Formats: sequence, C-alpha cells, structure tokens
Amino acid sequence: MASGAIAAGLPAHELAYRELKQRILYGEFKPGRPVTLQGIADELGVGLTPIRESVRRLIAERALEFHGNRRISLPQMTHARLEEIYTVRSKLEPELACRAAAHITKADIDHLEAIDGELDRAIAFGDVGAYLKHNFRFHRALYAPANSQVLLPIVESLWLQFGPSLRVVCGRYGTSGLSDQHKEIIKALRAANIGAVREAILRDIAQGCTFITDELFANENQP
Repeated sequence: MASGAIAAGLPAHELAYRELKQRILYGEFKPGRPVTLQGIADELGVGLTPIRESVRRLIAERALEFHGNRRISLPQMTHARLEEIYTVRSKLEPELACRAAAHITKADIDHLEAIDGELDRAIAFGDVGAYLKHNFRFHRALYAPANSQVLLPIVESLWLQFGPSLRVVCGRYGTSGLSDQHKEIIKALRAANIGAVREAILRDIAQGCTFITDELFANENQP
C-alpha cells in the first residue's frame, strides 16, 4: 500500500482513509464486530499513525465508533437511525440529482447506463459485493455533474452509515429480491425531465430503506 501511495502522489493517511472508506461502503466490515487498529494497519500494510488519522476522520463522519483499547467497530443500525438516514437522504439526494441533471451530458448518461448494466449482471449472478460496488458507483456518477462541495460529502457520509446494513441484508437473502429505479432515472435524464428525475430518486431511496427495514426489523414489535 505504501508504494501505491507514492504512485498516486498521496500521503499514507489519505490512502488508508480511502481504502477504509471503500471497505465500509461495500460492507466488508460487519456492524458491531470490533477490530483493532493494529489489525487494520497490518492488513493495509501501513503504520498506526495513518490508521489513527483515518479512523478519526471516519468517526467524525459517524461511520465508526471507538471502544477503547484501540478497538473500533461499525455502529449497529437501529430503526430510529435508519429513519433519520432516510429522512436526510430523501431531502438531499433529489436536490443533488436535479442539480446534476441541469449539467449532465449524453456521455454521462451513457456511462450511467453502462454501470447499471454491470449492476444488473451482479444481481443476475447473485454477486452481493459487485452489486454494492456498482450501486454506489451509479449514485456517485449520477451526482458528480452537480459538482457539489457541500451536499455530496454529507450524502457520502450517510452512505457509509447505510451501506453495511445493506450488505448484511443482501448477505442473508441474496440479490434476487433487489429492485431499483435506475432505468427510470436514466429515462428521465434522457428526456431532460428534471421533475421525473426527482421522483425516481425518491422512489429509489424509499425502496432501499424499506428493504432494509423489512428484513432487519420485521420482528421488532412482535411479542
């Protein structure tokens, strides 16, 4: 990893942060299961100092919790926490999508369609890791033309809190029941129908949160 940092022209702590962020986003850490800073450092092949800096940033983004004795974990998802994440995502992501739609190019839309094709293949083959990767790639590419310096970092911090639970549910039940609104989003973008883009994003977010709620908390109120 150190050589990668040099090749990329990035300091070790930044490369470690990006690697940890990606692993959290794609659900490679399980919520509630503690890991040690030394274990992460050994796995990534870097010293403790860049790991400490990376972890501090991720704790500030509420993606990690510190437990003492140099142990960290992902926060456990609760029904109340998921509802808050849904509320904020449903406010910010449609706004980001509409801002992006005002600047998006045909090449951008073609790229989104290609990513969605990869996502469909991941679902067809039951590849949970690839599904998560391409799902988040789709949303990041969708919002990129907005060139947001404020909204996008907030949204990405919500994805960090949301992604691991999506991985847990997909790991239990596979990809066969997954659905999204990506094709509707692409259709609305090609038609330059910003209102339809907003509505499709809202439905997409609602579907994802409902999927997690139904599977994680189905028995919460049962005796």
